[in-house]
Amino acid sequence: MLFVAPGMWTHRHLLGIDALSATDIDTVLDHAGRWLELSRSAERKTTLLKGRTIINLFFEASTRTRTSFEIAGKRLGADVVNVSSSGSSVTKGETLLDTAKNLEAMRADAIVLRHSSSGAPGFVAGRVGCPVINAGDGAHEHPTQALLDALTIRAAKGRLEGLTVAICGDITHSRVARSNALLLGKKGAKVRFTGLRTMLPKEAETLGSSVTVVPRFEEAIEGADVVMMLRIQNERFAADAQKKGASPMSTTREYSRTFGLNAQRLARAKPDAIVMHPGPINRGVELDPSIADGQRSVILDQVEAGVAVRMAVLELLLAAPAA
Repeated sequence: MLFVAPGMWTHRHLLGIDALSATDIDTVLDHAGRWLELSRSAERKTTLLKGRTIINLFFEASTRTRTSFEIAGKRLGADVVNVSSSGSSVTKGETLLDTAKNLEAMRADAIVLRHSSSGAPGFVAGRVGCPVINAGDGAHEHPTQALLDALTIRAAKGRLEGLTVAICGDITHSRVARSNALLLGKKGAKVRFTGLRTMLPKEAETLGSSVTVVPRFEEAIEGADVVMMLRIQNERFAADAQKKGASPMSTTREYSRTFGLNAQRLARAKPDAIVMHPGPINRGVELDPSIADGQRSVILDQVEAGVAVRMAVLELLLAAPAA
């Protein structure tokens, strides 16, 4: 049984939030809500995508995204194959395009791609015949993360419109921050970016009128409905240090003292504010453990929502592909 009404979804690929309308976002979230209910039932599997083959092609390390795409595909009845860069012919010098074309020649029905280069999924999508899903590309976008965050917020708050969301931390390197800012702006929420000066990109406010850069952490979370903490991306700092000769951050201890979320700082947000984090968490750096594991944390709800959102995306792209 197909859940997708004809004409409801017109996209061949999912490359970023930027290409989606507010209606498209609602479509994904509404479908994901149904899959969330299924995931909580005793019988979690369907045969909706039986006979389809989905390839997870990951050139960067991942636990939550890759695993949830695998679970999502299998719960829909598809065959799922995981390919990592360390186990592929990329180590022998094969190009990304050749890898993708070879997988397409094996009759893959969809490619889920994570890559360190911004624009890599779009590059592949323009050269293969099957749908491509962006599972994170450099510092560009991570659309399914933003969608699962939106599903989590909507479940906790009942809406996205009119909310104030503080996104805190390493904004410069964060594709999560970019995709969330785009999505929340399309859905009528206000976004505040905050972080060390060296972690705030100059073009942050070009993401839309909904985005405001607030350098002081305490001011950014004042009265917020949602506080979304971001991971300190040490692997990207190392690359920056090589290019610029210096790291954008002194020590994790100093960072935690200035931009770590603890109970005292969280008290500045609304009393019913929720705390989010895309993971993995650097405990004691971005988040005090008491906050990460506290009653206001919805971090594990985000993980659960990730499977449902990725089921919805696979359903929309494969069960009723665009003409």
